[in-house]
Amino acid sequence: MRNKIIFGFVLIVTSLLTSVLMAQPSTQLPVKLYNDNGDNFVVIAHRGASAYHPENTMSAFRAAVDMGAEMIELDVLLSKDGVPVVIHDETLERTTDGRGKVEDYNLRDLKKLDAGSWFSSGHKGEGIPTLEEVLNFAKGRIAVNIEIKTEAVTDSLNGGIEEKALKLVYKHKMQDYVLFSSFDYRAIAHLRELDVDISTALLYEKSQSEKREPKELVSDYKANAFNCSQRQFSKKWAEQLNEQGIPVFIYTVNKTQQMRKVIELGASGIFSDKPDVLKKLVDNLWKRKEG
Repeated sequence: MRNKIIFGFVLIVTSLLTSVLMAQPSTQLPVKLYNDNGDNFVVIAHRGASAYHPENTMSAFRAAVDMGAEMIELDVLLSKDGVPVVIHDETLERTTDGRGKVEDYNLRDLKKLDAGSWFSSGHKGEGIPTLEEVLNFAKGRIAVNIEIKTEAVTDSLNGGIEEKALKLVYKHKMQDYVLFSSFDYRAIAHLRELDVDISTALLYEKSQSEKREPKELVSDYKANAFNCSQRQFSKKWAEQLNEQGIPVFIYTVNKTQQMRKVIELGASGIFSDKPDVLKKLVDNLWKRKEG
């Protein structure tokens, strides 16, 4: 499988002079998602190829695969009847023709909404996918980063969104190709209680995360990866986390110059709305190394 991904060999040290990607092995990831293209860098399609298609739709995910992305990132909330659905906002207005909160609609009614016309007339009629639909599509094609939205997290362990999503992952035998993440660290703790082997990532935003160093947070929550914004990312963080065998994935980077800078600082992967642009850059850097 071309885009089979494994978290291993995740430390990337890029020389400012040579733009060469180099990697060291990671030893602390129980589940290994590896990119067999040989560049040891993960190209992550943010909400799919969302610069070209409506975010979090099947067309965006299909395009990401076609563009050579190695992972798709998506957001999950629960419908009123408890089905994990793929949508970013807790309200419907921005990306559909519906009104109100996702949690107030049964799946049957959510499926009637148009999630494509806001983006372009050519995408009219695109629907809100369920997590199960995306996992069924992704199996054998691409890895998946499932972000559990803060709005869906509760203090309850049993019957919550984490358990429902995890059951679907196992149903489709995707546990070796899924990375769960959340800004709400209760979700990470719940997932770790439910399954000690599932891969998790802390989503970090200084304004809403706990006031501790990333290396401490990762250790405390037994996370397998660390996702943070490009404006907060630093070489120091990359070095500290890679010493712990923790890959650092950076969101959301769409300009080539910024992508290059993030790679030079030591990122292990990048979330981008333009996975084709990122893939081209990474491929060119790897060719330089081989040359």
